[in-house]
Amino acid sequence: MICHNITACGGRLRFAGRDAGELARKYGTPLYLMDERRLRQNCRVYRESMAAGFGRALPLYASKALACKRIYEIAAEEGLGADVVSAGEIALAKSAAFPMEKVFFHGSAKTDAEIGYAMDCGVGYFIIDSLEELEAVDRLAGERGVRQRALLRLTPGIDPHTFEAVATGKVDSKFGMSIETGQAMDFTLAALAAPHVDLRGFHAHVGSQVFDSAVFYDTADIMLRFIADVKARTGYEAEMLNLGGGYGVRYTGEDPTVDIAGEIASVAAHIRALCGELGLREPMVLLEPGRSIVADAGMTLYTVQGVKTIPGYRRYVAIDGGMTDNPRYALYRSAYTVLAAEHLDQESDGVYTVAGRCCESGDMIQEEVPLPPLKRGDILAVCTTGAYNHTMASNYNAVPRPPIVMLDGERDYLAVRRETIEDILRREV
Repeated sequence: MICHNITACGGRLRFAGRDAGELARKYGTPLYLMDERRLRQNCRVYRESMAAGFGRALPLYASKALACKRIYEIAAEEGLGADVVSAGEIALAKSAAFPMEKVFFHGSAKTDAEIGYAMDCGVGYFIIDSLEELEAVDRLAGERGVRQRALLRLTPGIDPHTFEAVATGKVDSKFGMSIETGQAMDFTLAALAAPHVDLRGFHAHVGSQVFDSAVFYDTADIMLRFIADVKARTGYEAEMLNLGGGYGVRYTGEDPTVDIAGEIASVAAHIRALCGELGLREPMVLLEPGRSIVADAGMTLYTVQGVKTIPGYRRYVAIDGGMTDNPRYALYRSAYTVLAAEHLDQESDGVYTVAGRCCESGDMIQEEVPLPPLKRGDILAVCTTGAYNHTMASNYNAVPRPPIVMLDGERDYLAVRRETIEDILRREV
């Protein structure tokens, strides 16, 4: 098995020590499951390895991977900060009594209403994305009589060779201001002149599903040299450096395993050496792991609705979910491991296309999946779905969204209830 928290007993899949089929029957399907112990373990790997490597450091849980009240509670209990990108994520964090001073507000198109809401909630830091946003933050902070702490988002001009839609650090990016074009320096000078902005440092993010620390070395090189240039020109030396996202995760057996603690130690040594070379004090280092906190702690269960064979072409297995609860295959052709939850001891009789319930030809969960013979009522499990499933879910075709059930040893409990038809109708006027 690719996931540490999956085992088999008598041909039946157990996730986080619990029988998947029994959970499917208890809560219904589609069903998101989350292994709370794995969540906490993933948080601690980042917190402990960053503290050991950098000294002054803070992992920020990237909320966009999975935002719900219970996740924020766990992240707070484990000593993480939070990276948020909307007023909704701020509200969820606040509902969980998350310490607002450890919240960093991202986004490339923050409205005045969101900026004001974040300030009124006491959000600790803004990651400012553009000159116009800088002007808005300065103005709205001035109206409130506060000086808002902030980092500036810069694009270091690095292509991490990830999927195009999740590459964020190239010069031609919708995010941040480019170092290469000189805009980043102008951005910095404007921030230093803004009376109601307290510039604390800089942020960069180069992409998602990064397995190679060379990307972080390159980002740190460019960012630290920029910090040195700013110091030489203005005398200002950044006290914080945010290197963006965490490491990649294994979706299939073909994906590599990452020693996160070891990789962080190597990045820390690289930064320490370069700071010495450039005559900089070591900044407080931030990372924004999201996927690598929640992805492998999650699993989704579906019920098979039927099998359709097209002779000479393919076999489809239709499930009761799809792109409404997991749009990643439709968007990115994302790879997943799919298992027959109650027939692990049976040999595959060929490959299937796992097809979703929506009226879209592209609504698939995975193609070319080896599975045993299936029939209506069987349970399929899709592994490593903790990230970008719940948060990207929709009501397309007016389909209600699934619940999230947390597993903690022998305890299972609802973190997010199943959406109902009544919930959908409630918004109608």
